[in-house]
Amino acid sequence: MLHEDNHIIIVNKRAGDIVQGDKTGDKPLSDVVKEYLKDKYNKTGNVFLGVVHRIDRPTTGIVVFARTSKALPRLNKLFADKKATKTYWAVVKNKPKKTADKLMHWLKKNPKNNKSTAHLKEVEGSKKAILHYVLFKSLDNYHALEVYLETGRHHQIRCQLSKIGCPIKGDLKYGFDRSNTDASIHLHARKIEFIHPVKNEPIVIEAPVPNDVIWRAI
Repeated sequence: MLHEDNHIIIVNKRAGDIVQGDKTGDKPLSDVVKEYLKDKYNKTGNVFLGVVHRIDRPTTGIVVFARTSKALPRLNKLFADKKATKTYWAVVKNKPKKTADKLMHWLKKNPKNNKSTAHLKEVEGSKKAILHYVLFKSLDNYHALEVYLETGRHHQIRCQLSKIGCPIKGDLKYGFDRSNTDASIHLHARKIEFIHPVKNEPIVIEAPVPNDVIWRAI
């Protein structure tokens, strides 16, 4: 748990957890958080919990939930209006040609294989995707990028970094040569900043990285 108050709860998601229920039938993080709240506050009936946004199953890091029906639409609007600043860390295989850059592609999602393809020009059914990255550390075999999203597209960071020849460690779907043993990928929702939907105070949250050799080195 990274933050908890009357209206919001923010957790550090583990790799493999799904945020919301899907066709797999696996228990989602939203249910785990509901059980935690029910137990902590001895609630007898149903616990309200609103899913505000999601991150991919193999990704780790910050997920924000609404605890009240008052906070949920406000958080939804805040995220829709891009008033929540999200920072990701990605560990990639190859060093990018530029130490900092703005990437713009047109992403087209294929629902059959749940994968997006990045195009340099607009194609039918594609959506514009923009991110900024900065290289902040290099190890012997890997490089760490800090990534800021301007848009929120399907698999955006994974797809765009792969397009420039920098697939994320463990991400077989987007060109890395082997999977991580725990089926994770080295993409972490590191930081989020926004104005609290009810209290009107600034919230700044950082999520500790997973406990593995590469992340610890970074």
